[in-house]
Amino acid sequence: MEGAQARAEQTRPAARRSLSLDGVWQFRHEDGPWRETHVPSPWQAEFSDLVDTSGRAVYKRSFTLPEGWGVGELALKFGAVSYFCEVLLNGTQVGSHEGAFLPFEIVLPGKLLKAQNEVEVRVTMPSADQRAYPDYPFGEVPHGKISWYGRIGGLWQSVSLEARDARHVQSVAISAGIDGAVSVDLGFTAAAVGLPVRVVVVDADGGVVAETEVAAGESVTAKLSVADPKLWSPDSPNLYALTVELADADAATHNFGFRSIEARDGKLLLNGEPLYMRGALDQDYYPNGIYTPPSLEFLEDQARKAKHLGLNLLRCHIKVPDPRYYDVADRFGLLIWTEIPNVANFTAKAAARMRATMEGILQRDRNHPSIIAWTIINEDWGTRMLENGEHRQWVKDTYDWLKAKDTTRLVVDNSACFPNFHVKTDINDYHYYRSVPERRQEWDDITAQFAAGADWTFSSLGDAERRGDEPLIVSEFGVWGLPDPKKLRRKDGTEPDWFETGSLWGDGVALPHGIEERFGALDLDRTFGSFDGFIEAVQWYQFMNLRYEIETMREHASIMGYVITEFTDVHWEANGLLDIERNPRVFHDVFASINTDIVIVPRPARYSAYAGEQLPFAIKVATGGLSIPEGAVLRWSGAVSGELSVGATGAVSTFAIEAQLAMPAATANQMARIDFVLEAGGQELARNSCDIALYAARGTSELPGIAAADAKLADYAKGLGYRVVPAGEADIVLCHAVDGEDVEAIKAGARYVILADGSVKTNNNLRTDMPDGELPHRSIVADGRKFRPSLDQHLPGISLVERDGTIWRGDWIAGFSWVRRDGPFADIPGGPIFDLSFSDVVPHHLLTGFRPWEYGSNVHAGMVVGWVHKPAAIIGEKRVGRGGVVATTFRLTREAPGADPVAAALFDAVVQTAAELQVDRGVFG
Repeated sequence: MEGAQARAEQTRPAARRSLSLDGVWQFRHEDGPWRETHVPSPWQAEFSDLVDTSGRAVYKRSFTLPEGWGVGELALKFGAVSYFCEVLLNGTQVGSHEGAFLPFEIVLPGKLLKAQNEVEVRVTMPSADQRAYPDYPFGEVPHGKISWYGRIGGLWQSVSLEARDARHVQSVAISAGIDGAVSVDLGFTAAAVGLPVRVVVVDADGGVVAETEVAAGESVTAKLSVADPKLWSPDSPNLYALTVELADADAATHNFGFRSIEARDGKLLLNGEPLYMRGALDQDYYPNGIYTPPSLEFLEDQARKAKHLGLNLLRCHIKVPDPRYYDVADRFGLLIWTEIPNVANFTAKAAARMRATMEGILQRDRNHPSIIAWTIINEDWGTRMLENGEHRQWVKDTYDWLKAKDTTRLVVDNSACFPNFHVKTDINDYHYYRSVPERRQEWDDITAQFAAGADWTFSSLGDAERRGDEPLIVSEFGVWGLPDPKKLRRKDGTEPDWFETGSLWGDGVALPHGIEERFGALDLDRTFGSFDGFIEAVQWYQFMNLRYEIETMREHASIMGYVITEFTDVHWEANGLLDIERNPRVFHDVFASINTDIVIVPRPARYSAYAGEQLPFAIKVATGGLSIPEGAVLRWSGAVSGELSVGATGAVSTFAIEAQLAMPAATANQMARIDFVLEAGGQELARNSCDIALYAARGTSELPGIAAADAKLADYAKGLGYRVVPAGEADIVLCHAVDGEDVEAIKAGARYVILADGSVKTNNNLRTDMPDGELPHRSIVADGRKFRPSLDQHLPGISLVERDGTIWRGDWIAGFSWVRRDGPFADIPGGPIFDLSFSDVVPHHLLTGFRPWEYGSNVHAGMVVGWVHKPAAIIGEKRVGRGGVVATTFRLTREAPGADPVAAALFDAVVQTAAELQVDRGVFG
């Protein structure tokens, strides 16, 4: 857009006028060609060939000075430029700025202005090369997640030209208490000193509710009082407007709200009332602009979706957002927890930059009532608190500094995760990730320890200042689902540039590109019906995880809230409640039933049962920020029905109920859903459900005969009704691992079931021995070493991998484990993805050595990780000579035979699969 087309618009009272310089600029990166770009937007969002580039770039555009703007002061205003820039007007440098996130302005010398003017901005986005960028290497500047999702350079927020009187308001800092007292710290230019100032507070209806007058000074405080103020909260986001009128020279208006936030006695108190935090991590990334939101309407739409999901807080993650982000939060009633963008290398200069960034955040954003907390450091990124006492002391000093700077908000020193900690903080928050059912017991144990005030959340080095009543918040947890790639591709079918990123994260499993092709190569349509069916299944898996983990936290009244990772997917990181385009997951409309204040937590003794048995339930009702009145009743219906009274319960408390629920009769295995509803005075207070895998009585007639040299395995099979016979008479041989003798038997036509659950030491395969006869190149020596065959060359050609310590473990990037419901496995209820009924049999090991084409046939249960990478088997069959094996890593023998219906059903299905193996009785010609 050339100068003649630039749009001048009235954005303030007549004393100030603004000309937007957003639109098309000329752009050149390094010595590349000149081309057109759009402002605001980082250059990485504009050009596919510059997606992850640093370096230097030049922006240029012209503007026509509007008539009458030659009198007074003209300022060139930038919302944010990453990272360093020099600004030229008509070829003369007029200013510079360092820092990627904050606004700055340059007063333009009148002698340089013409009717037609050219602005040039020379931008530097540094790399980590300290020789090339000695003044500000990337590792020493606040950058946040730029180090994860790709570099951000350029004019990523708006640019404008402002005409104003040299006598004007420079700063307005408002503090408003819930008692109606308002204190306003004002700053004015030197030219304005001594002029009369009128300060007016207006309510939402436009009525003046308070006013006062002061004389302008470089720094002056005005005091006002509003009678019976309407408080700001997520449920009632009441806003007031404060206008500062400087004689006839200038006026500035800021919105604010009356609210208080405290951390006291283990609780969060908003306006003096208990607050249960239901948050989500928001990295504030956008589908096309990356850092730059597409519009105000887009921000409003995502705020509506956040409220629909039951969220009352967003944790704006190590990024300073576009200022409209906070405006929307103020209006829609979303609490915000904001963090200083981290550095990578904590030097004295880096520390000073972080402090300066926080100063700028306060100057720009402190009037927003939605912001209730600041974080100094996230997960010890940049600092080294474990090893470095200087760093710990800096964090404590910065906590004290920030508390003195802003008394109206909470401050977190280090939002911690294993193995780092707090040293001095208002909130005792911690991050931990576990997938369920894969690591359900770990999640339960860690949560119970955290709820009990675990000592591992604070420094044990003698320098922690722990009060003991800091509220407990699980400030990061969650699990991946996957978005639907079709909804993310452009209209012409091409992929966003970020589809090609992620390969360097999570052992390669975070690469989106090619997901459908990998799904097809593994024949996973045989398991999930279609790719769309797979995406739906993994999104419901994400919901199952979040529901279970929220329920677990809600069992503990000492935990005051949580922050889900995360609000939206960010490029390849696919754990959002929405995808990066803000498309909802399949559970969008039901999520608020568990992400709310009052939550029913139904906990069965196990998530599977036999038809007709009594299943013990421990039921808790958690209140959050609300309370339960007298006369409340908890009713359940569906597979079983009943009701119990719930006593009056105050805020941030739990009410416990023990119940025995009689499971219904059934002649076939099925999933049984029980719906729970809490009602009081004819009003529904809460709703939840619980799914039980219901198993009909097992039949034991015509079971195959089993041989087992291991007495415990023989007893287990016998306990399930199998005939245990000598090997020569057996249909199936049962073992935990095989040796050379077993392999010879299989080659001769035997059928084996191998329960490869890790209980027997092997050579990282299914073998307890390493026979010389199977070393195909044992006589070859090269480079001074004897050749070693790969493990899959040791019959039966299956390797055994322990999950712990690998990407298959299941924490931040989820693995999707499944059982294909066909053949002997067709009667296992639910599926295909593991549900909570699998908790007690989830394998700690996996099987490899299967080819992609086997995953739709010979692999009956398996898993993939992230964007369908790293396939591995959990149940697989292999032909070996004339016979064959069926191996599984399910832990099926942990309990007494039949105690766990899932273990018994899987054992039966594995044995039946082995019994159906074809034995080669042909004659070789």
